[in-house]
Amino acid sequence: MDKFVVRGGNPLLGTVKISGAKNSALPCMAAAILTADEVILENIPQVRDIETERKLLESMGAEVELGYGRAQHRTSIKCGILSDPVAKYEIVKTMRASSLVLGPLIARTGIARVAMPGGCAIGGRPIDLHIKALEQMGATITYDHGYLEAKADRLKGTHIVFDKITVTGTEDILMAATLAEGETILENSAREPEVTDLAALLIAMGAKIEGAGTSTIKIQGVSSLHGARYRINPDRIEAGTFLIAGAITGGDLNVDCCDPAHLGSLIGKLEQAGARLDIGTDSIRVRSEGVGSLKAVDISTEEYPGFPTDMQAQYMALATQAEGTSIVTENIFENRFMHVNELVRMGANISVSGRTATVRGRTPLQSAAVMCSDLRASAALVLAALVADGESILDRVYHMDRGYERMEEKLRGVGAQIRRMGDVFGKR
Repeated sequence: MDKFVVRGGNPLLGTVKISGAKNSALPCMAAAILTADEVILENIPQVRDIETERKLLESMGAEVELGYGRAQHRTSIKCGILSDPVAKYEIVKTMRASSLVLGPLIARTGIARVAMPGGCAIGGRPIDLHIKALEQMGATITYDHGYLEAKADRLKGTHIVFDKITVTGTEDILMAATLAEGETILENSAREPEVTDLAALLIAMGAKIEGAGTSTIKIQGVSSLHGARYRINPDRIEAGTFLIAGAITGGDLNVDCCDPAHLGSLIGKLEQAGARLDIGTDSIRVRSEGVGSLKAVDISTEEYPGFPTDMQAQYMALATQAEGTSIVTENIFENRFMHVNELVRMGANISVSGRTATVRGRTPLQSAAVMCSDLRASAALVLAALVADGESILDRVYHMDRGYERMEEKLRGVGAQIRRMGDVFGKR
C-alpha cells in the first residue's frame, strides 16, 4: 500500500488547478445507461472511483473509453446493448455510489440487479429511500443473497416526497423518471451542485426537467434519450480542501478553475476565522499569516447550501491551529469523526461527545505515523501534516486516491514537501 511522507512547515505559494467533481462525474457516467447513443463527458477527474465506475459499466456490456494524452480528462460511453444489467459486488464493494445505476438500469432495460452497497467507514448510506421511490413508480423489488432485484415494464410518473434529503436518492430517481410514463414530481430533493450538474446533462440528452437545484424537481418522462457532450463542474470539495491548505500553512494560494458560487458556506467560515479571500469568477485567492492569525469558529454540517459534511474533517484540522475553542457538529453521517484519534496522536486537543467534537486550539502539531480511514479523513491528515513539526507518514492513502487527483503532485507544485512511497521492499 502506498504511503505519503509529509514534512511540515512550508507555506503554500502559487496556483493550483482544480479537477472535475468526482461526485458529479459518477452519476453522469451512470446516466449514459439511459441511451444507446454515445455520451461524451469532459473534465472527468482521474481518480480511483472513476476507474471503478468504468469497470462497472463495461461489465454490463457498455463500451467505455477513458481518454489519454491531451484528452486524458475525457471519457466516452456507449451503452448500445446492456447484455448483463448487474452491478456485481466484487466491483462495487469499494465504491458506495453503486446504487446510482439502479434507477437508470430499470428505466432503460426494465430489470436491474444491484449489489447492496453495505456500510462505509463514515456510516451507513441507506438505500431504502431509493427503493421506496421506485416502488411508488411501479417497480417490483426483491432481495436475493445481498442483491437488489428490480423489475418494471415501464416506470410510471408519480409524486414522491423524500422522507429525508438524499443526494444519491435524488439523482437515482431523477434519472429513472426521465424515461417514465407521465410526470414525476420530487419533493424534499437534494439541492447540491452535483444534482444540478446531472440534470444539465440529462437535459442535453433530451430529458424534460424543471427545478433542479431547488427542493422540488419536475420531470416529464420521454420515450427515449439521445447522446450528448457535457463538461463536468469543478470539484467544490477539492477546491475547499486547497483553500484550507492555503489558510492553515500561512500561504498565498490561488485556487483556480473552481466555482466560488458553490463554496459560499466555507468561504464565510474562513473569513470569520481570519483568512483573507479574493474571489474571482472562477478562482479564489486565499492568504493568511497562518498559526496565530486564525481564530476559532464553530461549524455545523448541513445539506447544501449549508456547510458540507465532506469538508468537516478538513476544517477540524484548521481548527487545531485556530486561537480558541471550536465546536464541530456533524449532522449528516453518524460516524464521521474517524480522523479525530489520528489528529490527537499528532498533538491535537479534541474531545468527542456524540455528534459534537470540541477542538481546543491552537496546539502545536507533531509528526507521527497515522492511518487514513476514509477519503476526507485522509485530506484532514495531509493538512495537519503540512503544519506539523517533522516528517509524518500517512498510511492507506488509497482512500485519498478515490477522490483527489494527483494530490501530492498538486501540493508539491505549490511548495509542500510531500512524496508518495510504495512498499519499501516490493512484492515477493
